[in-house]
Amino acid sequence: MESIGARIKQSRLALGLSQADAAKKLNISTPAFCKIETGQTDLNISRLLQISTTFKVPVAQLIDAKSAEAHSSAELIALKKELIEKEEEINRLRKKVIDLYDKLGI
Repeated sequence: MESIGARIKQSRLALGLSQADAAKKLNISTPAFCKIETGQTDLNISRLLQISTTFKVPVAQLIDAKSAEAHSSAELIALKKELIEKEEEINRLRKKVIDLYDKLGI
């Protein structure tokens, strides 16, 4: 099972940050950040939120990769539904514009 530290490391690497860069963004020392990634330091909620915000990943993704995947999947389905609704609305508005042009004889 992958640890929180390993998922933090993956998120850091995805951003192309070194441990020193990440530590600087979090306002902590490089050794302190290294201990977070290796699991030598227990994280409190505020530090986890800070890392999540800094690395632009959901907290759930850092805590449990499977939970994040399920959340992302549900979110993706909701976004697809919203996109379909917006496309239908755009098509209705296009039809109205065409009808208005026809009424004006343009």
